[in-house]
Amino acid sequence: LMKRFYSSSVSEDLGCRRGEFSRKHYGSVELLISSDADGAIQRAGRFRVENGSSGENTDYTPGTWHRTDVHLENPEYHTRWYLKYFLGKVHQNYIGTDAEKNPFFLSVVLSDQNNQRVPQYHSILWRKTGTQKICLPYSPTKTLSVKSILSAMSLDKFEKSPREIFHPEIQKDLLVLEEQEGSVHFKFGVLYAKDGQLTDDEMFSNETGSESFQRFLHLLGDTITLKGWTGYRGGLDTKNDTTGTCSIYTVFQGHEIMFHVSTMLPYSRENKQQVERKRHIGNDIVTIVFQEGEESSPAFKPSMIRSHFTHIFALVRYNKQSDSYRLKIFSEESVPLFGPPLPSPPVFTNHQEFRDFVLVKLINGEKATLETPTFSQKRQRTLDMLIRSLYQDLMPDLHKVNNMLNRRSFSDVLPESPKSTRKKEEARQAEFVRLGQALKLKTTVKGDATANLATTSFCKKEPWESQSFCSNFPHEVVCADSWGQSLLVSTDAGVLLIDDGQPSVQVFDKTLQIKQMHVLEALDLLVARTDKGKDSRLLVFRLSAVRKDIETKQMIKSKYDCRENKLERTKGCHLYAINTHHGSELRIVVAIRNKLLVTKKNNPRNSLTSSSLLSSSESPVEEFQYIREICLSDPPVVMTLVDGPTGDSDNMICVAYRHQFDLVNESTGESYKLHHVETNKVNFVAAIDVYEDGEAGLLLCYNYVCQYRKVYPFNGGSPLIQPSAYDFHFSWNQVPYAVVCAFPYILAFTTDSIEIRLVVNGNLVHTAVVPELQLVASRSDIYFKAAAAVSGSSDSSSKEMCSRSSPQTPTAYEMPECPLTSLEGEVPCKNLYKIPLSNLVGRSIERPLKSPLAPKVITTTTSSGIASLPVTHSLSLSRMEIKEIASRTRKELLGLLDEPIPKTESTQKQKKVPRRQSDPKQGAVRSTSSDRIISSSFESYSEGRHLSTSSDPDTLANREESSPSSYPFQLISFYDEDIIDLK
Repeated sequence: LMKRFYSSSVSEDLGCRRGEFSRKHYGSVELLISSDADGAIQRAGRFRVENGSSGENTDYTPGTWHRTDVHLENPEYHTRWYLKYFLGKVHQNYIGTDAEKNPFFLSVVLSDQNNQRVPQYHSILWRKTGTQKICLPYSPTKTLSVKSILSAMSLDKFEKSPREIFHPEIQKDLLVLEEQEGSVHFKFGVLYAKDGQLTDDEMFSNETGSESFQRFLHLLGDTITLKGWTGYRGGLDTKNDTTGTCSIYTVFQGHEIMFHVSTMLPYSRENKQQVERKRHIGNDIVTIVFQEGEESSPAFKPSMIRSHFTHIFALVRYNKQSDSYRLKIFSEESVPLFGPPLPSPPVFTNHQEFRDFVLVKLINGEKATLETPTFSQKRQRTLDMLIRSLYQDLMPDLHKVNNMLNRRSFSDVLPESPKSTRKKEEARQAEFVRLGQALKLKTTVKGDATANLATTSFCKKEPWESQSFCSNFPHEVVCADSWGQSLLVSTDAGVLLIDDGQPSVQVFDKTLQIKQMHVLEALDLLVARTDKGKDSRLLVFRLSAVRKDIETKQMIKSKYDCRENKLERTKGCHLYAINTHHGSELRIVVAIRNKLLVTKKNNPRNSLTSSSLLSSSESPVEEFQYIREICLSDPPVVMTLVDGPTGDSDNMICVAYRHQFDLVNESTGESYKLHHVETNKVNFVAAIDVYEDGEAGLLLCYNYVCQYRKVYPFNGGSPLIQPSAYDFHFSWNQVPYAVVCAFPYILAFTTDSIEIRLVVNGNLVHTAVVPELQLVASRSDIYFKAAAAVSGSSDSSSKEMCSRSSPQTPTAYEMPECPLTSLEGEVPCKNLYKIPLSNLVGRSIERPLKSPLAPKVITTTTSSGIASLPVTHSLSLSRMEIKEIASRTRKELLGLLDEPIPKTESTQKQKKVPRRQSDPKQGAVRSTSSDRIISSSFESYSEGRHLSTSSDPDTLANREESSPSSYPFQLISFYDEDIIDLK
């Protein structure tokens, strides 16, 4: 009993560790000194060295760890808004000057976001400090003004009011401003170094490379002839062969990459310094150094290269015995952190995964380097010059424009033109759209825009992909928390316990209105805040008692039955918070207007007393002890408990009210100002406690901003909260109402989207459009509610396509099947979805969490009439069951079963297409119909659902022609982790 109640579950463990992160994963800064053959010091520099985290477990075969966090940061198809959303569409552009007489431009467009039936205002503010982008919700009953848009961007005072620019040519100039964010294509240096070479002159003087170096170049890209080359040339001569005759080139996720290979650039026997080679490689921001020799031989150091421009070096070594590559990254100290972090050890046996990892790492590294003072100051000067020049050119023309048109400067941002000038406005808009479409086409053809579809591998799954948890959920959700694999939900119909695929069970009736709850499995507690206003109270229940009532099907409890569960002194509370690491001691702080009530749970001294206590009392109220009361100046809107390093008089409470975040000492009640918000209107979102290497920090989220502040231990009775080098901030594209941290990601939930960024630097990795989104629970696994519109005209075969969605139409959830009525073409469905926390944080759960509901067993029948094994909804099966599933699945995938396979409706729609073709260098994959059917069938079978197999004659013919070893999908092995490896 004690083990059951007080042992920490996997869910609790992951929930507590979701905010613990370390920058050590991204290397440590070292002073690197290079010397010549005589030992004399040549150069020295401070670089951040990434060589794999030494603190992680390395008791596994190198190269078998498949990473889940290899993503391009700030991808252009998410950040280049003007090209993506504005060009080719009717939109409005404004010009003005701020209070400091600095000119600015504002662009606004009303668009149907990614064809997901979510109209939004996309706004871009162009200033000399850079661009600011936000999304604003669209309301058909409330129009949006230019002044309100600028106010949302913290621009309230003007020297000159904004005026609208009607000339279509402004689109060309604004596109030039957006291009200042950086190139969408890249040029990387590749330097070959023999074993024992210690100077750059020796490395640049290598005429040819070894066989392993040639294989590495072939892995990076294709060898192209420079003369007559029409693609991205990366500064190389494509007319007269002055920079060599050939080079290495590739396209990766829509980005063209040209490699400046030292052995392919012109070589001069008279020039020992090889100036022509250094002219290109020395001016590359990123350089790959391929070094021969054993690990014990002298290693490369960035200080060996005489270049003030190169900021990142990637050291690559090849091990012939294990056929593996080892990677090490050197970044100049001023370069911000960038991902992905190297695995431990940084050894790759899968060459294709190594190539993808290296290219993503280098692209992210060059983008991060552009944020260093060396490059950001130059970019800011260029942007300021362009904006001022454009302002001077436009202002004389704006004074000549009709005053009637200028009245729209502070009027509503309308999707349609005013009726008074309809014909003239329609002609202007037609010319405006025509020029925008021509610009967009020209930019795309020229290669200055990334491809719409960014695909690195066939049927790649992202860690934030969700699973359908409950379809057609009819109730309004107030709050919820996970309980094992189930979800305890407070709704308008009462408190329900929901499990995937099972009918919901009512726990409390609707007289008990729970507004906030925590399920603490390790402590066998349910903490809940009920009702509102003066009647609100804090209740505590034993989970074991609640479970017992469910199992014995006792009468559903009402508000009247919970009188003994009320915590004393909590009447009228409007908010409460618990400490994250409650394994040792549970602390609850309750907010009653401007007063904070500190309460803690007394832990039983020994197992005998605790056992008798649990059996004698059903209500755990007696175990809680009132500590003290703290008075604040205002009622808190957001409250978070921060654990101190010792837990003795150094625990803190972070509260948000008025225009600031404060830290309150839990023991003394003293208050310290943590952060002041310099805006007129403040929308507090969250204060998330994160622990970096055991030291507390806070992610302060308000309006569009997320700010990280390090909270140091106490020094003489007060915390050190002054600004430090560890502090950083970033901005969301849309105001979130909830923020969830799951290292390495931080997710912002808005009314219609999920914005996913990295915690360490705030860089964007993905934006998913989810109509009518509502976050339900997030302490362990993330649950959310969303509305999915299923069109009646959709082709069923499209559901079987196993290809990654286009960035133009990102999908963050599965589309559930809903019955269509004869009167409507589409039916909105309210569904619950789940994002497993283990997928986000990259840790696996060895055994399934125990659900309060009884386990279910489902027996399915395949299309061939064979009854499959009973499938329990768990994360692990027995070895015999896995082998049986593998054998049967392999036979069905390869068409080796003797039973006839009936033709399904979906397979009848498949057409004859060429076999699957792929190019590992391009990263793009074209899938055939048979591939899609096989992938969809395998996924369905692995999830215990109906398995449909194609009987298309063309598909079967292809199967007969191919041997099992050459088939696109091959089940190869089962490891101790019971993972089916798909090759």
